[in-house]
Amino acid sequence: MRMLHTMLRVGDLERSLFFYTEVLGMELLRKQEYEEGRFTLAFVGYGAEESTTVLELTYNWDTKAYELGTAYGHIALGVDDIYAAVEGIRASGGKIVREPGPMKHGSTVIAFIEDPDGYKVELIQAA
Repeated sequence: MRMLHTMLRVGDLERSLFFYTEVLGMELLRKQEYEEGRFTLAFVGYGAEESTTVLELTYNWDTKAYELGTAYGHIALGVDDIYAAVEGIRASGGKIVREPGPMKHGSTVIAFIEDPDGYKVELIQAA
């Protein structure tokens, strides 16, 4: 077994695709509209679905926003240079909600950003 994908419901698919592809550098792997069900699925990631875990962005045509709830935490991405990554994200219009620095009670350098729907994305400096 292996993990295939994580699904996020998004309020504006094009805005979310811009964020994940242009700001975070993921690739749009596939996209399909389901007219009868009134939803679109878009899969994004850093590699092929056959070999990496990806994100499934689900856009329900008649829903413009979601309540995130208190159980959701975040998506985590490993980066080689967290400071350069944050500056690139900031320059692309991304929202930084925690600047890079050591995590509380530890030494791992992390930062947090937020996607257009308010989902948190943690950046973790590679060792």
